[in-house]
Amino acid sequence: MNTLTAGAKAPQFTLKDQHGNSVSLADSLKQGPVLVYFYPKASTPGCIVQACGLRDSKAALDNHNVTVLGISPDPVAKLAKFAEKQALNFTLLSDEDHSVADAFGVWGEKTFMGKTYDGIHRLSFLINTDGTVAHVFDKFKTKDHHEVVLAKIAG
Repeated sequence: MNTLTAGAKAPQFTLKDQHGNSVSLADSLKQGPVLVYFYPKASTPGCIVQACGLRDSKAALDNHNVTVLGISPDPVAKLAKFAEKQALNFTLLSDEDHSVADAFGVWGEKTFMGKTYDGIHRLSFLINTDGTVAHVFDKFKTKDHHEVVLAKIAG
């Protein structure tokens, strides 16, 4: 796993959102900075807490023109259910073949309850409008992820 670092050029991507529409990083960056956050699996406890924190911080993120893109290996239909059930107000993207996760360096070996498997590591990237990584968020708890992001953005 070779995770992107601050200053690196973010890989360009286009993925399907929870509505089946194509969303590209390039188009999202036209609106302002983008928070690309990777999470392991929709509708699991930690991912719900993390997503709801971002949902509840939407106004503060909007004040800084930050677009949120949540990426997981879940299929579009599962993302749609997750977004609807949690009333999420930002875009979720399906990376079923984990090619975008690979490009960002967040796909790799994990261990949970004694089992080793490949999966997404919970990391987030703040990407500047020029396409470079401004900051990598790798030290946070799911319940305070939004606070850590807002503290960095507010600077």
